[in-house]
Amino acid sequence: MSSPDSAARTEGESRRAYLFMLLSSLAFASMGAFSHLAGERCDWQLVAFARCSLAFLFTLTLSVSSGVRLVLFRPKVLWLRSVAGSVGVLFAFYALTHLPVSTALTLSNTVPFWVTLLAWPVLGQRPGAPVWGAVAAGLAGVVLIQRPEAGADRLAAMLALANALSTSISMIGLNRLGGVDARAVVTHFSGVSTVFTLAFLLASGGRVDYGALNDAATLALLVGVGLTGAAGQLAMTKAFALGSPSRVSVVGLMQIVFALCFDLLFWRRAFSPLVVLGIALVVAPSAWLMRRGPLRRQAPIHTTG
Repeated sequence: MSSPDSAARTEGESRRAYLFMLLSSLAFASMGAFSHLAGERCDWQLVAFARCSLAFLFTLTLSVSSGVRLVLFRPKVLWLRSVAGSVGVLFAFYALTHLPVSTALTLSNTVPFWVTLLAWPVLGQRPGAPVWGAVAAGLAGVVLIQRPEAGADRLAAMLALANALSTSISMIGLNRLGGVDARAVVTHFSGVSTVFTLAFLLASGGRVDYGALNDAATLALLVGVGLTGAAGQLAMTKAFALGSPSRVSVVGLMQIVFALCFDLLFWRRAFSPLVVLGIALVVAPSAWLMRRGPLRRQAPIHTTG
């Protein structure tokens, strides 16, 4: 039986976990807004590279200053997480710079559906009827969002969904990853994604206009992308360290609400009732699956070092 002091401490940590995840949601939504604004001024490949490289410098500095033991080649499953996530970064930033921020983030947050479907062949966990119902509702929401909002760029919409698939693969790998400090995991991912985005940037060759980097406002936006992305990752890691991941993850869906506010305030975008319904059909089943999904954990993920 826990003491009153212990219970109070646990409750306090839970509140802090929710607060950190709320801050993470705001940071990621802000990153999406900065990305879209930067994408109006320069090529999306530059936006993706800025996000990864600045986040890598930030997380590497944090890990080294904290005395965290960094990892490179082992465990092998860490590379599954980092490579899958790095591919997803390319998909995500194409979507963020070509779609309304809220649309891109909503489609990218279909991760619980992909995790649920992949858990059957990978983890041997067959979904029940309620889970299939949640997945069906989510897919209906995706269709409603895509038809009016993503019709102008279906490639971006498909890549946003592909980003969610890549993220779900990395999450399954992360779920099997034990004994590695969360900050080391984030640093490894940031480093690998920096290499991926740099390679893609160089491979694009003359198609990328580097002249946009001479504009101070564009540079400021790119720095904003990197800083808000790193801040969101750090706040999310802290939230998972303090609270139950299955509960805290639900708060992460607030980034869609923040993104909607940004779309309304900065771009004066109006959303049809069908799009709003589609977003609700994605968010509500996602929240339910996060609480009941195959990768849920009730205990906080404590870091070491």
